[in-house]
Amino acid sequence: MFDKKAKPGPARQRQLDRYAQLVDKLSPKSALGQGLVRAFITGGSVCTLGQVFIELGQRYLDMTVTTSVTFASMMIVFITALLTGVGVFDLIAKYGGAGAFVPISGFANAMVSPAMEFRREGLVLGLGAKLFTIAGPVLVWGISISVVVGVIYAIMPW
Repeated sequence: MFDKKAKPGPARQRQLDRYAQLVDKLSPKSALGQGLVRAFITGGSVCTLGQVFIELGQRYLDMTVTTSVTFASMMIVFITALLTGVGVFDLIAKYGGAGAFVPISGFANAMVSPAMEFRREGLVLGLGAKLFTIAGPVLVWGISISVVVGVIYAIMPW
């Protein structure tokens, strides 16, 4: 029906050229280098904060390495949830892009954000139900895969 290799006529070519110029004019220009630097700084800051909590736990709270890592994870989740609740994490994420969503802080933000949207529906139906809309599937798949890996490891120990 249509020959894709056929060259468009002069009128169609002018239309395509005008469209390409309009797209170039209206498309936002990407500052890739600036975005990479911001993501690096933001993600590095989150990770540095986590390392600070690990060091504080080991030196001043007399925690083992495992306990201090758990403490650091809990603190990052708590701080991210708190900042999401007061609306500051959105500003950090807008500035730092993907760097703000280091897995643990991104997970905390993904749990709290839906809950914040539905808090007017009450504690059980709004806050409680929406808190696990993201976390539920992650927990189900994480636990399921860990069981499968455990069974495989039990059958074929390495």
